[in-house]
Amino acid sequence: MITMYTDGSSRGNPGPGGYGLVLISGQHRKEISEGFRLTTNNRMELLSVIVGLETLKNAGSHITIYSDSKYVVDAVEKKWVLGWEKKDFHQKANADLWKRFLTIYRKHHVRFVWVKGHSTNKENNHCDELAVSAALNGPLSVDTWYEEVGSKQ
Repeated sequence: MITMYTDGSSRGNPGPGGYGLVLISGQHRKEISEGFRLTTNNRMELLSVIVGLETLKNAGSHITIYSDSKYVVDAVEKKWVLGWEKKDFHQKANADLWKRFLTIYRKHHVRFVWVKGHSTNKENNHCDELAVSAALNGPLSVDTWYEEVGSKQ
């Protein structure tokens, strides 16, 4: 069983942003974060989940993901993303990331748990610190799809 905590943040929406995540499996712990020069909060929330899932080496893993993003948790748990997929993500924000998400999501057994942001969940708060630090302290990567396509939608 793997536990993942995720968070994303942006300074302005759009603006500089970042994501942070913590993966825990038994006694093993891995922290990952990255900052971007121009992005949105929702993109960073979703990207944190994607990167965490893509980091896993074995398909078929059982993962519980804790996120404070209603955008991500509801889209998956209420199966909205499957409806968006049937319509080829027509006029949906972040279509590039949702397609990437579904590819890796389908390789595992994933359960999402929503947690209130900036509250008593120590690991979620730590992910927020990782995300903010990545956005503020760089180096900042380029969210190519957002800068070339998404910001014009």
